[in-house]
Amino acid sequence: MRGEPTNSPALDYETVRPWLLAIGNELLPYNKQILNQPSTPMPGIGHPFIDPAFDDTTWRSVDLPHDWGIEGPFRQEYPAATGKLPWWGIGWYRKHFYIPKEDAGKLIYLEIDGAMSQALVWINGQFVGGWPYGYTSFRVDLTPHIQFGTTNVIAIRLNNPPNSSRWYPGGGIYRNVWLIKCNPIHIAPWGVHVYHTHLCTNYAELRTEVKVVNQSPQKVELRLVAEIQELGTLGPLTKPIPNTQPKKFLWIKQLGITNDIRWPVSNPFGVPLRVIQADSVKLQVDAKSSVKTNLSITIHQPLLWSVTQPNLYRLIITVEHNHCIVDVYKTLFGLRNAQFTTDGFKLNGEPLKIKGVCLHHDLGALGAAVNIRAMERQLELLKSMGANAIRTSHNPPTPELLELCDRLGMLVLVEAFDCWAKGKNTNDYHIFWTDWYEKDLRAMVRRDRNHPSVILWSIGNEILEQRDPDGWKLALRLVDICHQEDHTRRVTAALHTDEALTNGFQHALDVYGFNYSPHKYAEFRNANPGTPMLATETASCVSSRGEYFFPVSTNKREGRANFHVSSYDLYAPRWAYPPDVEFEAQEKNPFVAGEFVWTGFDYLGEPTPYDRDTTNLLHFTDPQVMGWKLAERSAIGRILVPSRSSYFGIMDTCGFPKDRYYLYRSVWRPEVPTLHILPHWNWPEHIGQPIPIHVYTSGDEVELILNGRSLGKKRKSPYTYRLVWENVAYEPGEILAIAYKQGKPWAVSRRRTTGTPVKIIMEADRDAIWADEKDLCFVTVAVVDSRGDIVPRANHRIRFSIKGPGQIIATDNGDPTSHVSFQSRERELFNGLCLVIVRAEKNKPGTIELHAESENLTRAKSSDPIKPTSNQIKPIYRFTPIANYPHNASGKG
Repeated sequence: MRGEPTNSPALDYETVRPWLLAIGNELLPYNKQILNQPSTPMPGIGHPFIDPAFDDTTWRSVDLPHDWGIEGPFRQEYPAATGKLPWWGIGWYRKHFYIPKEDAGKLIYLEIDGAMSQALVWINGQFVGGWPYGYTSFRVDLTPHIQFGTTNVIAIRLNNPPNSSRWYPGGGIYRNVWLIKCNPIHIAPWGVHVYHTHLCTNYAELRTEVKVVNQSPQKVELRLVAEIQELGTLGPLTKPIPNTQPKKFLWIKQLGITNDIRWPVSNPFGVPLRVIQADSVKLQVDAKSSVKTNLSITIHQPLLWSVTQPNLYRLIITVEHNHCIVDVYKTLFGLRNAQFTTDGFKLNGEPLKIKGVCLHHDLGALGAAVNIRAMERQLELLKSMGANAIRTSHNPPTPELLELCDRLGMLVLVEAFDCWAKGKNTNDYHIFWTDWYEKDLRAMVRRDRNHPSVILWSIGNEILEQRDPDGWKLALRLVDICHQEDHTRRVTAALHTDEALTNGFQHALDVYGFNYSPHKYAEFRNANPGTPMLATETASCVSSRGEYFFPVSTNKREGRANFHVSSYDLYAPRWAYPPDVEFEAQEKNPFVAGEFVWTGFDYLGEPTPYDRDTTNLLHFTDPQVMGWKLAERSAIGRILVPSRSSYFGIMDTCGFPKDRYYLYRSVWRPEVPTLHILPHWNWPEHIGQPIPIHVYTSGDEVELILNGRSLGKKRKSPYTYRLVWENVAYEPGEILAIAYKQGKPWAVSRRRTTGTPVKIIMEADRDAIWADEKDLCFVTVAVVDSRGDIVPRANHRIRFSIKGPGQIIATDNGDPTSHVSFQSRERELFNGLCLVIVRAEKNKPGTIELHAESENLTRAKSSDPIKPTSNQIKPIYRFTPIANYPHNASGKG
């Protein structure tokens, strides 16, 4: 339910603060003051929505995770910075559920991976807690108010004030929710930390720290037993489907986005390859208290985790009391040495350049609601480009994303905050900073410290305190908290000001993080020879997929028209630069650990250069440059700007690569033949006029041929990452590029002028999906001419329908100015492409047919003979669980 009655009791933060501060005491060290809930009347008394007897039958039923904002509608007057979607406001969820009498005596918890935001929770009319920060996982204890043997009612209130985010945050319970049942004697949540004290190819010595809780009324004697299962490489969380073969992702070769990554999967269903009986320990735990203990484990001939062989282990801790098992705790982990040195990053002793991208948490047309397959697909596309790392900008991620990175071999920089005590927006996290920063930071590190993919913690992004003379003291405090929770990893912050280079931040951080400062690397190394460094945010090149404007300017502030940005990959905001600049800086300064590009995908909100978000001014210190930026913001304010998503992505919101995808691929995967020509060759309005042709290749020389005439060969020189033919007079026909490497043919690519569009084609990313209402199929839709070539400027409106046990849950086309609902079954092509996202109905195996039609085009369906086995989406009943997670609780909202 969106909103609440006007006469509802006050539930603002200051009113509920004394009650909330008692939540999360277990995260604090023993020397901290433990707060208890006050004796005053609880929050929400008299509110109808917390009453178990309230009639919610007229409320809409929703499945969790759920994002209320993505349903729209888009509105021109809504803020562009947050996606022109209605994510703000108050929302309520209620859930009726039954707890059997047999569970009496157990502890019942509600665990929420993330709820946006200022969550408040009641059970059977009684307030049990909440959490302000929408990105932190937390749990509340339902036990005192649970009614066993009958129905219970949970009510959850969320509040997203306006001006509380700089990008689209989503709204609602957008991550998974778990109902946890456990005995009074149990291992604490996130209470197991496993790490190595020695690691080599012959053996690994492990130390496991375990926190055991005894909520019973008497002292107990316990025995803890540790077992390790060697799992090898598990591969994607979306389990393989029997009797099907993996296919190349998006088979339409003309799109140039085939996925040639093959996961090194040795054990897709997680059956132990080897079981290692480990240590056991006996301990006593007093009544109503907890104890920490340690176990030692040795693994001979360990399998190491890496980005190419992400081998995993499962640790199982069993708690025995009076010869009975009272709790079992399982956690995945991996064995690897991750080192940030003054000469760069090393993984398992070998130098490894970090080739990373920054990711916001939305999933394009799906919004912020967590979906495993959608995240998995993003990682597949990034891996295919050559990326080996992500930065969770600018907040703790959903836990499923980290497990995916563990399984697929993707390094992760986990970030905590976008601001500290000094806010960037009126209602952002700075309001809660003093009360909550320690709990939020400890929760993040404690939850995620067993993930081998996590190599570094970030305590903040471009925080305002970096300019303060004593801001480093707060940074040092945050670094210390991270080290208390996890002494095995280093800590950084993403900084962008000159002040932070010399005011103490350079000594407070384990690894210095640079945002948009390639010209400062050598100078910093000379001044701080003992401090490792990393480019935590780079490039911010902006473009619209398939848009090209002439004449082509090399001024990075130009290349704009019609609320789009040209795709020549030359354009960026004033603080930023094209990718080539960072490539050169990384090559000249090999001691830099690597880079995280802003961003891997276009995301909802922040449509720079067409937004009015004044927080972008944080990038500038020069008064003259800031004056230019303010004038630009003022000018935009006089125009109705439709832009609602970013232009920063290497791929658009659909996951369709922009041109610079191939630029990054050519540099990050030099061993793979890459040859990409831009722009397309459909320019009837420019016949005889000069069209610059850019070529991205992993070869070192290219010959360009236009309609059979050679335009000459060009060879890469040092620090050259693209080859350019400046003034090619446009004539219809074919451009052919032949790349050479070390004098031998390396790759061939062509662009042809297409004819009249005649037919719609569709291609699914996989041949089959699970019938579980969670797995997804991503269907690419294009229009081709009589030769089967995709028409790059096609903008036809396509109407979709579906037959069989499936649902169209979203459509998109990557156009950052489109206000068509993501739930629409009609979608215009944007420069030749659009996307349909399909899911199967639960427990209904069968065959799904997706149909597409448009005026004057041959209609398509998913069983057309273009490639029948690939075009069919076949839901199959899922007979294995995705992972060892508790049961999901869906609710009403």
